[in-house]
Amino acid sequence: MDPKPEKRQRDAEATQARILAAAKKEFARNGLGGARIDEIAERAKANKRMIYHYFGNKEDLFRIVLEEAYLDIRAAEKKLDLEHLPAREAMERFVRFTWEYYLKNPEFVTLVNSENLHRARHLKKSERVGPAQRQLVSMVEGILNRGVAEGVFRPGIDPVQLNITIAAVNYYYLTNRYTGTLLFERDMMAKEALDARIAFNIDTILRMICIEP
Repeated sequence: MDPKPEKRQRDAEATQARILAAAKKEFARNGLGGARIDEIAERAKANKRMIYHYFGNKEDLFRIVLEEAYLDIRAAEKKLDLEHLPAREAMERFVRFTWEYYLKNPEFVTLVNSENLHRARHLKKSERVGPAQRQLVSMVEGILNRGVAEGVFRPGIDPVQLNITIAAVNYYYLTNRYTGTLLFERDMMAKEALDARIAFNIDTILRMICIEP
């Protein structure tokens, strides 16, 4: 068997992965308008022709990077295996995971900010993000239902509203850390401040949904 087609396939996949990684950094740093294809090509050790061949124009590349960012966090959430935990423990782990993911993946937060400036124009074209997002809502709904059955959560909580709140209490702190550090006169990114914040976030969410916090 001729190994060359297989090698070419591996090389193509490796090149695409490098382009996406470089594009993620460039878009996160400069947004869609400020990002430069030349910079992405240089960082990915590829040429512009390859980028256009694999991903189309800059807008298409941004959409794919954004899709991958959302799919990555959804895939990481599925790996938590929360359905096998008691509901309260599962919810605490989910809130903590969201916080830690935002901390470890600042590009995700920046990309989401950028897409909101574009009024979700690129996500509207995606056929992949919607199903993954619905799985997230279903997962949280399952935890809530299990908590009601276990007698620890209040009934009637909207899983979409809860998802929004969990994202908000984690997301806002990090996106406003520079102004917050100045205005509240504390280092919001110091370890003790981060530890105190995630403890506060978990306590806040559990008080919202638990019969007895």
